[in-house]
Amino acid sequence: MLANPAQKYRSFKPVDLPNREWPNKQIKKAPIWMSTDLRDGNQALIDPMSIETKLKFFKALVKMGFKEIEVGFPSASQIDFDFVRLLIEKNHIPDDVTIEVLVQARYELIERTVESVRGAKQVILHMYNPLAPDFREIVYRKDKAGIKQIAEQGTRWVKELTATAPEVNWVYQYSPEAFSSTELDYAKEVCDAVSAIWQPTPANKMILNLPATVEMSTPNVYADQIEWMHKNINQRDAIIISVHPHNDRGTAVAAAELAVMAGADRVEGCLFGNGERTGNVDLVTLALNLYSQGVSPELDFSDMDQVIALVEECNKLPVHPRHPYAGELVFTAFSGSHQDAIKKGMALQKTDQYWRVPYLPIDPADLNRSYDAVVRVNSQSGKGGVSFLLEQHGGYELPRKLQMEFSKVVQAVNDTKGIEMKAAEILELFKQTYFDAEKNIQLTAYQLHEESDQHVMRLQLVIGEQRVNLSGGGNGPIDATVDALAALTTQALEVTGYHEHSIGEGSQTEAVCYVELKIDKQHYCFGVGQDTSISQAAVKALLSGVNRALAQQQLALAIPESV
Repeated sequence: MLANPAQKYRSFKPVDLPNREWPNKQIKKAPIWMSTDLRDGNQALIDPMSIETKLKFFKALVKMGFKEIEVGFPSASQIDFDFVRLLIEKNHIPDDVTIEVLVQARYELIERTVESVRGAKQVILHMYNPLAPDFREIVYRKDKAGIKQIAEQGTRWVKELTATAPEVNWVYQYSPEAFSSTELDYAKEVCDAVSAIWQPTPANKMILNLPATVEMSTPNVYADQIEWMHKNINQRDAIIISVHPHNDRGTAVAAAELAVMAGADRVEGCLFGNGERTGNVDLVTLALNLYSQGVSPELDFSDMDQVIALVEECNKLPVHPRHPYAGELVFTAFSGSHQDAIKKGMALQKTDQYWRVPYLPIDPADLNRSYDAVVRVNSQSGKGGVSFLLEQHGGYELPRKLQMEFSKVVQAVNDTKGIEMKAAEILELFKQTYFDAEKNIQLTAYQLHEESDQHVMRLQLVIGEQRVNLSGGGNGPIDATVDALAALTTQALEVTGYHEHSIGEGSQTEAVCYVELKIDKQHYCFGVGQDTSISQAAVKALLSGVNRALAQQQLALAIPESV
């Protein structure tokens, strides 16, 4: 790279538009969408699509809701010509869908293009020629008048040749290619000359497509260019302004959004932005940006995985896992703080409220994405993610301090493995830690009853090879069990936290109890129990905590001979 790139590259000059209005505008409705997947997207493929693949893609685009679809460049490709004929002759084009075909400003190519669409109900014939200085001076070696003449003559040929197919409802689209790097007054001059020949009316409009064929500037400059044209072109009420931003600077989506705010009526692009070089504008992202603002995009991406599968199959290109809205990981949080915020947001979110879940701009369920992938756990994760997955996959609603305790267990395993832990693995680790831990003390039977306004708990235990019977009393099953277990140690046992909830439904419902034990006024340890009986679940939870404390050497047994 050069130390002083200004020696080789020039900065793009801004537009003199002191009274620009677009910065204060909001997009309140979707633009007219035009999918160019089958033309611009197809041209960008290493292996272009076959007729069968293009037909599959076309039908999918129709199902998604696209009403205008650029189906090919029939004068440049026999496959494209045959595909267009197939669409027409086999009646694959719904009455409310208009196909578009691209052509250069050459008589024989326009003639061939008109031949390709004879018999169609409605067609957009899209003619283009470059206007920008680099094209004028390097590619065509013509002055402004010579380039303007190409556009005018091409439009006359389009008018002449489309008249030979009166059965078609024709719409003319003209693109001053490389518009974004063309002098604005010259672009207006050529566009006005073209529309004067075509003679559009408010009832039969013509499309002026103003492409960022190569993205040359920041999106705000492109918006200024579009607003300038919007305010200055002739016959504006008979013109549909369309934009086709490419992504050379990585800002095609922003450029399209600002262009619509600046007066554009229509946007051309591809699903996931597949087009020449760095691609063109990403229609999925653009549409779902609108959706996230409460504006219907009038396109259906409600099964995003199906859309991805279609594009990856037809284009033989992967969709990036971080691709906005669509990627495998875009609704996924590994970070502990992110997971905690998502967990809290999901717990409070109600179906009749505005969506307010931190870090998630839209509800993954709206794209048929499950919540299973929202939170995933690796070495960067914390208690929020672990507890979220336990609740989603196991139904366990861990109290906060237990979340903190168990997340350290998960963290230790993650640090050892160095890879993501799946939800099933976390659930199994939870059960191993709290249900299947080393059992120094095993419960064989218990009896609970009331005597003189007091609960009495009788426990039958096995400790090692010794059978032990214990009895204790208290104002509830928990107190009575703790009182009975106190005989096993000289250390003080105290329950400082207790939570319970049900899990499962109907005859499969079980109680889950969580207890926090304080040992010798300094150590804390959790136990968890699960059973169809809530009192037995509580006893199991207490014994789980005691056994874990013994395993961690926080508690020592001192069994009296009398028991």
